[in-house]
Amino acid sequence: MTDQSPETAYHYAVIRRALDILDATGAEPMPLDALAAEMHMSPAHFQRLFSKWVGVSPKRYQQYLALGHAKEMLRDRFTTLETSGQLGLSGSGRLHDLFLRWEAMSPGDYARHGAGLKIAWGWFDSPFGPALAMGTDRGICGIAFAAETGEAAAMDDMRARWPKATYREDPAALGPWVRAAFGQTGGPTPLYLIGAPFQIKVWEALLAIPSGQVTTYSEIAETIGRPRAVRAVGTAVGRNPISWLIPCHRALRKSGALGGYHWGLPVKRALLAYEAARAEASA
Repeated sequence: MTDQSPETAYHYAVIRRALDILDATGAEPMPLDALAAEMHMSPAHFQRLFSKWVGVSPKRYQQYLALGHAKEMLRDRFTTLETSGQLGLSGSGRLHDLFLRWEAMSPGDYARHGAGLKIAWGWFDSPFGPALAMGTDRGICGIAFAAETGEAAAMDDMRARWPKATYREDPAALGPWVRAAFGQTGGPTPLYLIGAPFQIKVWEALLAIPSGQVTTYSEIAETIGRPRAVRAVGTAVGRNPISWLIPCHRALRKSGALGGYHWGLPVKRALLAYEAARAEASA
C-alpha cells in the first residue's frame, strides 16, 4: 500500500499530464488559461498548485520541461566534476541540499548477492509519484520511482538486485530517512551503497553534481580515471539503485540529449525541471 497523500500524488499526476500535452503541442508555451483548462482546473488553482510545488509560474516551468532545456542546462549549468570533488562533495557533508553520509558494501559482500543482508522496504509519498524505499540498518540502499513503471515492476526490479537478501515490509524503520530525503523533515539521510566497485566509483561521482546542474557521461568517465569507458559508465549510471539521492538524472549525453532513465524519461525531465525551478526560486 503506497503511503501517499492524495494531494501530493495529485501534483505529480498533473505534471505528468502536462508533459504529455506539452509534448503534443510542441515547444511553444501554452497560455495559462489553455493549460489549466486541459487540466480541468481554474487558472488560479493551477497557478497555486505549480507555485506550491516548485515556486515558479506554470509558464516558467514549461520552459524547464521543454525538451531543449537539457541542452541549455549543458551549456549554462555544466559541472566540472574534478572541481566539484575538490570541494569535498564526494565523501560526507552537504550534498544537493540534503545532508547525506554514505558507506559502501565490500566487494566480497556484494559478490554474495545480498546473502545475509536484511533489507526493510516501504512505499512513500514523493514529489514524483509513488517511491519504493529500501534500506538496511546502515542506511537507504534503494529508492525507485513507480509512476511510469508501476509498483509491481519497481518492486521486482529492486529485489532482483540483491536476490539472496531477506526482505521485510517496515516503512516505520525507513520513514525518518525517507522524509528527510524528500525535504519533508530535517535531519541526515545515511546511504548504504550496494554495488560493484566500478559502479560505486560512478555513483560517487554522481554525488558530486550539485542540485540544478548537470554533467555528461564522458565527464564522469574522465573523473573516475576511465576516459574510454563511457558506455560502461552509462550502464553504471542506469544501475544506480538510489534515485534522487544519487542524482543519476543529472547525467546527460554530450549532445545534450537526456539519455535514458531507468524509471522513465518523464520522471527524469520532471526531476531536472523541479531542481532548476527550485534553484531559480531560491536565487
